[in-house]
Amino acid sequence: MTEDFTLQIHDTLASIGREAWDACAAPTGDPFVSFDFLNACEASGSAVAKEGWGPRHLTLRGPDDAVLGCMPLYLKGHSQGEYVFDHSWADAYQRAGGRYYPKLLGAVPFTPATGPRFLHHPDTDEATVRAALIQGALTLTERMGVSSLHVNFPTEPEWTAMGEAGLLRRQDMQFIWRNDGYQTFDDFLAALSSNRRKTIRRERRDAQAGLSIRVLTGADITEAHWDAFFEFYMDTGSRKWGRPYLTREFFSLVGETMADRIALVMAFRDEVPIAGALNFIGRDALYGRQWGALDEVPFLHFELCYYQAIDFAIAHGLSRVEAGAQGEHKIARGYLPSPVYSAHFIADPALRDPVAHYLSQERPGVAAEIAAMTEELSPYRST
Repeated sequence: MTEDFTLQIHDTLASIGREAWDACAAPTGDPFVSFDFLNACEASGSAVAKEGWGPRHLTLRGPDDAVLGCMPLYLKGHSQGEYVFDHSWADAYQRAGGRYYPKLLGAVPFTPATGPRFLHHPDTDEATVRAALIQGALTLTERMGVSSLHVNFPTEPEWTAMGEAGLLRRQDMQFIWRNDGYQTFDDFLAALSSNRRKTIRRERRDAQAGLSIRVLTGADITEAHWDAFFEFYMDTGSRKWGRPYLTREFFSLVGETMADRIALVMAFRDEVPIAGALNFIGRDALYGRQWGALDEVPFLHFELCYYQAIDFAIAHGLSRVEAGAQGEHKIARGYLPSPVYSAHFIADPALRDPVAHYLSQERPGVAAEIAAMTEELSPYRST
């Protein structure tokens, strides 16, 4: 950093303020780095210190104290809700007598979606602000004496810049649907092999039988819808993870402040909601997040989470659907493997060196797996 910059640390997003934060975040078009989403995580009690998410957000300020850049940053007491798995690193370090937690995490809580992690005001130079925030986060790691700094799901240019700054680079994969100029869902189906077209049509027919499926956004989403969706979320979360991360208040807060950036897909039987899938709308993408169902309906998960999302993206001219972490079964539904990234600074060489060696082998392995899965499992017709 130069003398013209100062770095400040904030233990709440509210202390920075919507106007200053969104002056940097809003131009990205990413819903998850918006003030409203991150503040909902905090204000609802979902991402707060007592839950192991202690906000340590960074702002980069000019001589007049104006916010030139910012970074969502948390002091983490565990590795839950991150979707980039470092539990084995933590276990190894702690068995060797080290203290892995707390650690610093630059990420959006509970959200495995690629997006900007170093936000800059449009009147500033992006690379300069990014470099200053990276250095600021590294300096904070050193001054706090914590074991490590992790930045999850950054953009590829950010990932590259962090590697140049000395962070270890990690690569994983997600399954993303991309819009090849389709005008209708049938246009998308026409791009698939005959067998896949028939299968998807059958799955959609079976899933929709006897149900009314609606995509709700804006003022059409009511508190009654959120009550129902939270019940779905708690049921699914309790079965999968043991303890869901988000509180009921979170959904009300995003409903109040982000309704126009939400597409809530709900399935009703005789006007009673039985299942739902929550999506957030970005400038050029639809992001699938939580889903749940109280009734077992064949293929309903595929219909609500994947096919309805594709329908919505086509209708609204969005270039892709990012349906979240994991799920090789998504390939058969048109979602192909794509790289996602994280970067890691580990202070102690006793842990850093073996992790660096592991990552140097993991990265090419992931790249090879993406290529092989795309070639061998793609449902699209060869051209």
